[in-house]
Amino acid sequence: MNTNGGPARPVNRPDQTRADQTHPGQTRASGAGDLYRAVWRWHFYAGLLVLPFMITLAISGSLYLYRADIDRWWHADLLTVPAQDSAPLRPTALVASALDAVPGIAVKYTDPPFADASAEITVATEAGRMAVYVNPFNGLVLGAMPDRTTLMWTVRKLHSFKYFGPYARYLIEIAAGWSVLLVLTGIYLWWPRGQRGGVVSIRGTAARRVFWRDTHAVTGIFVGGFIVFLAVTGMPWSGVWGAKVNEWANGNNFGYPDGVRVNVPMPQQRLDGIAKTSWTLEQARIPETPRIPDAAAPATLDQAVARIETLGLHPGYSVALPTSASGVYSASVYPDDLARQRVVHLDQYTVQPLLDMSYGDYGPMGRALEWGINTHMGQTYGMANRLVLTVACAAIVLLAVSAAVMWWKRRPHGALGVPPLPADARVFRGLIAILAIGGIVFPLVGASLLVMLALDWLQRRMSRGSRMAPLV
Repeated sequence: MNTNGGPARPVNRPDQTRADQTHPGQTRASGAGDLYRAVWRWHFYAGLLVLPFMITLAISGSLYLYRADIDRWWHADLLTVPAQDSAPLRPTALVASALDAVPGIAVKYTDPPFADASAEITVATEAGRMAVYVNPFNGLVLGAMPDRTTLMWTVRKLHSFKYFGPYARYLIEIAAGWSVLLVLTGIYLWWPRGQRGGVVSIRGTAARRVFWRDTHAVTGIFVGGFIVFLAVTGMPWSGVWGAKVNEWANGNNFGYPDGVRVNVPMPQQRLDGIAKTSWTLEQARIPETPRIPDAAAPATLDQAVARIETLGLHPGYSVALPTSASGVYSASVYPDDLARQRVVHLDQYTVQPLLDMSYGDYGPMGRALEWGINTHMGQTYGMANRLVLTVACAAIVLLAVSAAVMWWKRRPHGALGVPPLPADARVFRGLIAILAIGGIVFPLVGASLLVMLALDWLQRRMSRGSRMAPLV
């Protein structure tokens, strides 16, 4: 009997898959068949929950891999200028031009990352922060727009779900956790068990369901490792787990320990509040100028930039300007090369470094997380990194589409098509125990698991002819 509420299927139908054949009439051992059904059922639930998000994440993520090139093309009038042999103007002159066009308070200066790139001045206005783009060779203001609203910043917010508000980011943690479940259960379902076709080859034509089953299975086994990698390295952006791990790492010498170079006063201001930074340093506190010399005049931005240049920061660095008498010049840069990530805080009067920190100074957890994030964003290994992840993202979309087509072809009329329950529902015990461990490590995943268990119980209760059986 088909427990999905649809008509029974013939056992030896040519395009039938193992999943269709796991019913009591088969020669498969009862215990193995029950476990197969249980895993298949939760693979279905994981896909139902995750695949819509995976399509969005794959498409937006593949675009963001090429963020610099796309932004420079889309915003060419703001971000690019004709390269010249002459020396660029001093930063203070560029800031003055920006303030003439957009009155307010200059809070950040961003060095042109390329010879044909504009300088970016961030200005705080009554209406919010504005990014003002200035030709570094003649001081001409090219235009302005709200800060962090370029095309690729919008894609980044969409990818991280920030675009939909703070609570939507919690979905990242849920989607990532269930993605891992999807891969693990998928590997179990794919395992050959003596089958030859549909393991690394695709049978049939697009008109037959077996074609889509094989496409889904073969694509999944090749891309599964990438899904797990992207899910795990994407966890730092999650709303609960990511925030707590970041906070813990920064307070236990794993991310950004206080006084790496010297023990300087630290207020509550965080680096992420003033400049784009790496995930590990988002909660890093900004040092204060230790003391204010009597009658001393603050150093100019030109002096601070000159000092930064002598320290050898990678082009494209940002300098957050001090906003109080005890503030500091905070320079930071995050190029593709992890070894050249750098954060430097300068005394605003003497421009002496109060803290100079690079990737090598991060704690072990910070280095591991930053490597994962950098690779997740397609930076660590250059173009090869981006191309491999682009192929993986395309495969993830194919995986989701093939799953939808396969489900559509097998669903009973008028029913959701949830895979049948095993004859002995006690096989769920081990599976749920494994899921519970993941739920403890990732709290939101655990909460969503409880919701899915409740929905599964409700679905079984409402299914016609279903026999209530305890899961545990």
